[in-house]
Amino acid sequence: MEEYFEIIRQYDVLGAFWVNIQLAFWSALLALALGSVLALFRISPIGSLQWAGSAYVAVFRNMPLTVIMVFMVLGAWSQLDFTLSQDFNVNFFWLAVVGLSVYHAAFVCEAIRSGVNTVPVGQAEAARSIGLSFLPAARIVILPQAFRGAIAPLGNVLIALIKNTTVAAAASVATETSSVMKTMIEFRPDYIYAIFFTFAIGYVILVTPVGLLTTSLSRRLAVTR
Repeated sequence: MEEYFEIIRQYDVLGAFWVNIQLAFWSALLALALGSVLALFRISPIGSLQWAGSAYVAVFRNMPLTVIMVFMVLGAWSQLDFTLSQDFNVNFFWLAVVGLSVYHAAFVCEAIRSGVNTVPVGQAEAARSIGLSFLPAARIVILPQAFRGAIAPLGNVLIALIKNTTVAAAASVATETSSVMKTMIEFRPDYIYAIFFTFAIGYVILVTPVGLLTTSLSRRLAVTR
């Protein structure tokens, strides 16, 4: 057992989880921002914006995340010279963040739209009756209530995002958990079961508090009808 803990320190398992936490944090922020804009498109009275939002969701929700991550490296970076940092490793990190964000933004959009559906139609009609146009009504009346109704589905999206950060290996992020686990299994197959158990428990520890917190918040902040 002492030798196994030495292996854990040698391959910096905690550091690998920290990389995935950072990937999840930045991707969640960007996905929330982009998903909120897409949700506005979906509920907009302008037909072209509705079409654009629907097309984005339909494309990215049904596209494998691995394809997006590989494109970020082989397409955006290699062919289109899309660079986010002069540092080689940092650049791949941010390319992975962009890939995770554009993918999960489609799910964030649908989660927020489900929250919009919980807002009574009378709220929007009341906003229009006092002279508010679409954007002010959405910002002041609709979205605040929609976010309260969407806490649970947004929590589910965040949990999926945390677990999906392991796909960052496809975007050449070599220090995240799946890459480190692969290296550990390759060089220390005698500890294969312990390695699998370590990473599995690590993700359980990461996602369980998110599920408990969002469930609790969704109950406490639910809009009383």
